[in-house]
Amino acid sequence: MNHLLSGMKAWLVQRLSAVYMTIFTVATVITLATVPIAGYQDWLVLMSQPLVAAACALFVIALLLHAWIGIRDVILDYVTNLGIRLLLLSLLGAWLMLLALWSIRILLRVTT
Repeated sequence: MNHLLSGMKAWLVQRLSAVYMTIFTVATVITLATVPIAGYQDWLVLMSQPLVAAACALFVIALLLHAWIGIRDVILDYVTNLGIRLLLLSLLGAWLMLLALWSIRILLRVTT
């Protein structure tokens, strides 16, 4: 059976997403410490830059993939009842998809 994110692929995606999220977080802290942001308009100017918007979108993707793999593995390891396992995985997938759509909506609203 071929799984898209299982085994070594899942391990690698989780590690790479963790590295990207760490770099993004450090860059964000440095940016917020050095760039004066006085109000909402300053946030709009910062977020309207294509590189910043793309970095934020990539962060959201990395975060959602990282969460899916981590929580999925915990569910697969510790929930033995197949029905409850499928329910929990379905709820997790739906929740992460809603978060993805919400994030897309926010990023599109800010960048346009």
